[in-house]
Amino acid sequence: MDEQVTNGSADLCVTGSSHDAASKAKSAKLATRESMSRLTTESEVFDDGTNTFFWRAHTLTVLFILTCALVYVTLLEETPQDTAYNTKRGIVASILVFLCFGVTQAKDGPFSRPHPAYWRFWLCVSVVYELFLIFILFQTVQDGRLFMKYIDPKLGVPLPERDYGGNCLIYDPGNTTDPFHNIWDKMDGFVPAHFLGWYIKTLMIRDWWMCMIISVILTFSLFRYSSPHTFHTFDWIMDVLVCNGLGIYCGMKTLGWLSMKPYQWQGLWNIPTYKGKIKRIAFQFTPYSWVKFEWRPASNLRRWLAVLGIIFMFLLAELNTFYLKFVLWMPPEHYLVLLRLVFFVNVGGVGMREIYDFMDDPKFHKKLGQQAWLASAITVTEFLIVVKYDPKTIMLPIPFFITQCWILGLVLILTWTLWRFFIRDITLRYKETRRRKQESSAEREMSPSSNANNPITASAEGLKEKEA
Repeated sequence: MDEQVTNGSADLCVTGSSHDAASKAKSAKLATRESMSRLTTESEVFDDGTNTFFWRAHTLTVLFILTCALVYVTLLEETPQDTAYNTKRGIVASILVFLCFGVTQAKDGPFSRPHPAYWRFWLCVSVVYELFLIFILFQTVQDGRLFMKYIDPKLGVPLPERDYGGNCLIYDPGNTTDPFHNIWDKMDGFVPAHFLGWYIKTLMIRDWWMCMIISVILTFSLFRYSSPHTFHTFDWIMDVLVCNGLGIYCGMKTLGWLSMKPYQWQGLWNIPTYKGKIKRIAFQFTPYSWVKFEWRPASNLRRWLAVLGIIFMFLLAELNTFYLKFVLWMPPEHYLVLLRLVFFVNVGGVGMREIYDFMDDPKFHKKLGQQAWLASAITVTEFLIVVKYDPKTIMLPIPFFITQCWILGLVLILTWTLWRFFIRDITLRYKETRRRKQESSAEREMSPSSNANNPITASAEGLKEKEA
């Protein structure tokens, strides 16, 4: 009896240890599977590790040049007696000093081409832009619009209304001088910038369906019809087909080329031919490596909410593009509008990569990246400026039918979220628990019959009965 009890306890220990080992092996297998799925989205890179003067840190050189410039301004240059000029010059000099510090000392991001200093520069520009937006936010509406005159004297004037959708005829036979005048009238600087913007957005998001949702279903359908008081002057056909559709198509073609491109890097001085050197210089402006984004929004609740947040922030930034120039009285062709688009082109790609890394590998990336944080803060601050400077435009009543569509869409999203991540999971857990109970009861029912058929167990029970 003692031997049987000892063996039984040993069997229990072995079973428990085997169960722990199986659970550890299962968790290790899942972790390996996650890492393998991460590796399958990354391109293979071959680099000879050449570190030339171009890639070295030049902190002392930048500090020396900056000090020489300040010494020249202090000792050799006479300060003008113009207060406004000195104020502008002092602000610009302060920004330049901050940019010099950030380019040499800021933390590197996920991108390294054409040079890490290039992306550090845009990170510092993000900080400066956010501080500028905060300053504008704390001004009155009149003072904020008048302050734009310090940047450009042509600003601070109400904008004239431009007609983008009043006459949508491509060929106007009534105009004998120029029957294609509608095309030229509507092709201001914003239209090609809009196409380039959607081309770059496709490279940022790297997913066809997310681009289509943002572009067609939400941005250019619901926003246009939900806000007819602001978007009644936009040519819908030119917007969707020419700007967005062609931009997304070209972006997807570029993504296919980047995913198939070999990433083999060699030092410039290690390449023997001039043709190879020129080709190497040109490819310096392409990515160092490539990661294919697999968003998988339906895999878990965290990724689903993250994808919804990304779509919302993109829509908010898109809305700010239209509203911000309207409330600050900036014409579409003004260089500040185009500079803002160039700014978001550079910071948006880094931000999307940091968001994807934070979603895809939260154990390694434990916090949201710095550029993604700043881009989100900038988008929210821009919208707050729009709300403060022109709340009437935002709060104009929406048609009842459009309100119903918005409510229906939100209800559908909420319903699907509850079903997919709560009701469905509870149902699956209940079925799994019920299946395990049925299996355990079936095993208990089978155990007496198996003991009766086992001769060793039967003889042991017979001995017990004789002893009794």
